[in-house]
Amino acid sequence: MKDGCLDPRLKLMQETDIRNKVVLLRVDHNVVKKGRIKDPYRIESTIGTLYGIIEMGGRPVLMTHISRPKDKKTGRIVCRESESVLPVVNYLEQRLPVKIYVPEFPVDPEKGILHIDKSIYQAIQDLKNGKIGMIYLPNTRWFAGEQSDGSEREVFAEELAGLADVFINDAFGSWQPHVSTYDIAKKMPAFAGCLLQKEIINLNNILLPERPFVGIIAGSKYDTKIGPLKAMYNRADYLVMGGLIYNAYLAAKYGVRIAGVSDEDRALAVELVEMDKKGNKIIEMSHVVESDSMTARNPEHVRTLTLDELKTRERTGYILDIDPVSFEDQKVREIIGSFAKTVFVNAVMGFMPLFFEGSEGLYKLIASNESALKMFGGGDTLQELKNLCPGIYLKGCDNPEYYCYFTGGGSVLKAIEQGSPYKLRPVEALMRN
Repeated sequence: MKDGCLDPRLKLMQETDIRNKVVLLRVDHNVVKKGRIKDPYRIESTIGTLYGIIEMGGRPVLMTHISRPKDKKTGRIVCRESESVLPVVNYLEQRLPVKIYVPEFPVDPEKGILHIDKSIYQAIQDLKNGKIGMIYLPNTRWFAGEQSDGSEREVFAEELAGLADVFINDAFGSWQPHVSTYDIAKKMPAFAGCLLQKEIINLNNILLPERPFVGIIAGSKYDTKIGPLKAMYNRADYLVMGGLIYNAYLAAKYGVRIAGVSDEDRALAVELVEMDKKGNKIIEMSHVVESDSMTARNPEHVRTLTLDELKTRERTGYILDIDPVSFEDQKVREIIGSFAKTVFVNAVMGFMPLFFEGSEGLYKLIASNESALKMFGGGDTLQELKNLCPGIYLKGCDNPEYYCYFTGGGSVLKAIEQGSPYKLRPVEALMRN
């Protein structure tokens, strides 16, 4: 891995005196689904920052978002127990020798939490006096002001700023400019945490990669990946796709209607097809898995389809995976398995959990390239790597010279699209004027 450096304008937590100060720490512990932790990797990744704050004499108040409790259509915020921070708190209390206090605030049935109740100030005093080890605020997206554009936004920012002396952002995966990641940095002394610094440095290996560089991207929505896809295409030497974005590409290139691919996505993918007529960077997976259903895997209705067969059809069923035989193709094996010097993958190739063989085959092929820097981005990608190939996952944890795990795939793609991690709005807010 290359030795990276940080922009000297970025304010770092190591540069400030936080002894006996209350530190508002934004983390990305968005790992809870239906009340249970999916994968603790994002929590574990912030332990170093927590130890650093405590070693420096700081008193941490943590905050994170969990899931999407706000209804986009109605604007209603529902504070469900299944989207609480309590599972994260329980995990941290088992991992660290500390008592963590979680305050409770009045909840409006339509707007969520309107204000930080003044009762928290006694807890802040207990934190300063060492009676409790940490405070963990409720899910930030339970607060009416977190994603608001109205007066609630300013109120929430002011209330958060009133809790602490210093703000530290360690939430690399939370790139959207909400109150708890962006506005708050304008209200008080603000610095980058250790994890955020590490991930910005690691991004240098994508933005300035050792070549040949292979980018591998999959996704369930083509329109949300247009910008990152085009940016990755221009940056990489080879591009591999999976999921619906690969289906959209195939539909656009070969004029076939694929179930689940909208006319809009198909039309959008035409641009990528045109780009590749000149660039010739896309490595097509030669065998895909077709199914008549997305809800069940009935062997009678699941077929392997070659691209030669697909080209002759007017329409197909759902294409729900890449058949692993694609990775036995000599060109694919050479490029990914030995030729590449840098590989970035933000991809689950199949429709999980029914169709997993494509992802498993891909991860094994990437791991077979022992000389390349292998970078995995995003919670879903890491979770499936851990589930499908636990040995490879653990090897990567112990071998940072050849493996890099990002906590936020969306943040990586956004940084690639913008050409710099310093253009991410929450990071931008931590830069010296």
